Amino acid sequence: MKSPTETVAACLLALLPAILLAQQPPYDVFPAADPPYYRVRYEASTATGELSYPVNYTIWIPPGVKTLRGVIVHQHGCGEGSCKSGLTGAYDLHWQALAKKHACALLAPSYEQPEKADCQMWCDPRNGSAAAFQKGLVDLGAKSGHPELARVPWALWGHSGGGHWAGGMTLLYPERVAAAWLRSGVPLLKPNPERPTIKAHTLVDAALEVPVMCNPGTKEGVTVKDGRFAGVWPANEEFFRAVRSRGGLIGVAVDPLTAHECGNQRYFAIPWLDACLTARLPSAVGAPLRAMPVDDVWLAPPTGTEAVPAAKFAGPPLEAAWLPSEAVARGWMQYVKDTAVADPTPPPAPTNLRVAGNRLTWDAEADLESGLAGFVVERDGEFLANVPEQGKNPFGRPIFQNLQYSDTPTQPLVPLEFTDAGAADGKRYRYRVIAVNTVGLKSAPCAAAD
Repeated sequence: MKSPTETVAACLLALLPAILLAQQPPYDVFPAADPPYYRVRYEASTATGELSYPVNYTIWIPPGVKTLRGVIVHQHGCGEGSCKSGLTGAYDLHWQALAKKHACALLAPSYEQPEKADCQMWCDPRNGSAAAFQKGLVDLGAKSGHPELARVPWALWGHSGGGHWAGGMTLLYPERVAAAWLRSGVPLLKPNPERPTIKAHTLVDAALEVPVMCNPGTKEGVTVKDGRFAGVWPANEEFFRAVRSRGGLIGVAVDPLTAHECGNQRYFAIPWLDACLTARLPSAVGAPLRAMPVDDVWLAPPTGTEAVPAAKFAGPPLEAAWLPSEAVARGWMQYVKDTAVADPTPPPAPTNLRVAGNRLTWDAEADLESGLAGFVVERDGEFLANVPEQGKNPFGRPIFQNLQYSDTPTQPLVPLEFTDAGAADGKRYRYRVIAVNTVGLKSAPCAAAD
């Protein structure tokens, strides 16, 4: 018979994997989740088939929405750095603009994968992440007062291993997926002898009705044939051909500027998802997703730069990239040439400008098409400052919130504020703030405040 000390030791030994995976840097620092943000976190499980890494899910609910129509999932990639970047995904103002337009929640997971650990333990949904995700929707629905969150459709965006996850979820739950954008990563549809630990998925007929976009960087095997990510395009091409040959609604948008980093993809991904959500989201919670329209389809060579109406496409249509409409096709043609997707509309004006001493704070929403590059502050009708003075983004267009490798804002979050260091003590000034999108268009000024 074991002594009490031996019994305790045995219990601790059994719990050791979970203890070792308990929240540690860099996963213990993240923005506060005060309404309209909510967060749940689950510890790692040692049970077979359950998620073996801790995970937290952070969600943003558009203020004032009565009933959610869907949830947009922004899924990071593999590795500790990418997993950490998921901590800020729900705080992205640009992705929030898409969610708000469609009365959707914006959800960002952060799987706490230790460095060099097996990414497949979460990016293959069958290893417990699908079940954890769905439990998270139930618990977040209860926290936020939106129980319908557990039943609404999903729009999935994933980078790298996140693309593998988003594609896998589409194959497993096609009746729930409104659309899926796969940045670099795709699921396997047949075993790969070179990567025997990655299990193949089955392409079910229902998945052929889900619009999917494969989005590799050109330096991931399209024009650059060697290097760490050279195998990305062959995997994407194989997945595309398998789905499209059976009539699947799948396209390819090759990023002409990048390798594995996300670059400027959001300026096409968001309009593409916007078009898909507009077409597919049902008006009533619980109703089935609507079918994509087929009367305005355009087709293009998968690695080409010109798209045409389907009736005018010269080659075999089931070898062509599928684009749902003329508007999307025109955005695609610009994106695959130089990523400079056009936007003729200015961003919304900032709101709720507050002045406390010489410190200004305000609220802002991003331009749906082009996001936010920054703000112009005026004092007494004259230019005072650009906020920020110089935008930063090592991966693409300068953007107000900055961007990490997996397309999420940097930490700490950039605040919507400005301090007027040149203000004279005791003197009152009248301030206005103007938003600027990433193509340089300016909003109307906000209501003045002093």
